[in-house]
Amino acid sequence: MKIITSFSIFVLGICHATGQISTAVEKFALPTNISESSGAIFFNNKLITHNDSGGENKLYELDTISGLVTREVTISNATNVDWEDITQDGGSIYIGDIGNNVSGNRTDLKIYKISKSDYLSSETVNAQTIAFNYSDQIDFAPTSVNNTEWDAETLVSFDAINLILFTKNWVNGTTKGYLIPKAAGTYSVSPLATTLNSGGLISGGTYNPLTAKLFLVGYTNTDSLLPLQPFVWVSDGFIGSDVFSGTNTKTSLTSFGFEQTEAITYVNESRYFMTSESFSNIISDYAKAIAFSTNDVALSIDDHEVADAIILYPNPVKDFLKIDAVGVNAVEIYDMKLTKLYNGNNTNIDMTSFSPGIYVIKISFKDHFQVMKKIVKK
Repeated sequence: MKIITSFSIFVLGICHATGQISTAVEKFALPTNISESSGAIFFNNKLITHNDSGGENKLYELDTISGLVTREVTISNATNVDWEDITQDGGSIYIGDIGNNVSGNRTDLKIYKISKSDYLSSETVNAQTIAFNYSDQIDFAPTSVNNTEWDAETLVSFDAINLILFTKNWVNGTTKGYLIPKAAGTYSVSPLATTLNSGGLISGGTYNPLTAKLFLVGYTNTDSLLPLQPFVWVSDGFIGSDVFSGTNTKTSLTSFGFEQTEAITYVNESRYFMTSESFSNIISDYAKAIAFSTNDVALSIDDHEVADAIILYPNPVKDFLKIDAVGVNAVEIYDMKLTKLYNGNNTNIDMTSFSPGIYVIKISFKDHFQVMKKIVKK
């Protein structure tokens, strides 16, 4: 039996499937107060989203069965100038205030970074700021609305230290990716070597570490002969962070016809949620949550590359410890004297009665691999 210690991960699979996208289906209509949903993540078994430009500085948790808002979290030191996407890693949530379609001349582009522990423990949180500018933008003269290549609506968490932002190029549809560090600060960012001729407007994305695939969602330009035709690009087999250097495959979501798709997030290795905005002056008259599946299976990847696929939160923990991982079979918790204090298979563990201190948690998976990590009890 193989035991993987604190910063490693169990082997998730051995195959790399093609990843055929099944027919997308509507799950539920979004509540009217988030009819301009523009980004999405799946966290804590909830679909989390936000509105775009001019909306409140809030994140909304949705129950994925009923479609109802179950919780709202306010980012108190943030302003929603034009929030366009949201992404996550093991410890943080990142909100992209990156929209720039009005005139292409914003000089206050930023990403808000909030702690997941803070998010889970309070309905009001503060954020750190990651500010940036495009190193290749030399002209800040205002353009007409929807006539700039410096707009962006897509932000993904790529690895332990980097996000990737993708542009929504209104001029010629050529999408660029930009690596942005996850640490708070101010950065001048440069485009990745390879671009994507998207054939439309890229409006959301998610990088799935379980399959090492990038999913980008978008739609055809509103001034084209067939506007608002939703599609999904899947990029895989790329080299390093140059995500368009491998195979890029486009799937048109023909079952939906006209839809302003705005966001996408992975749930596991083969399940995805998307959201769309209402567009009542054309055809898409209400916002909705959409789901599709693929035939992907989780990859066998080097332990360190997908450490974020096992998430323990909050850590430090005050009451309930939650385990976000695939295929959990058993959980044991030990104190530092190696006395076993818990043995079960729950992924939501009540630690209220535990004394403050450091504990070791051992997670056993259905394929007989084990992971051991440290947690702190407040």
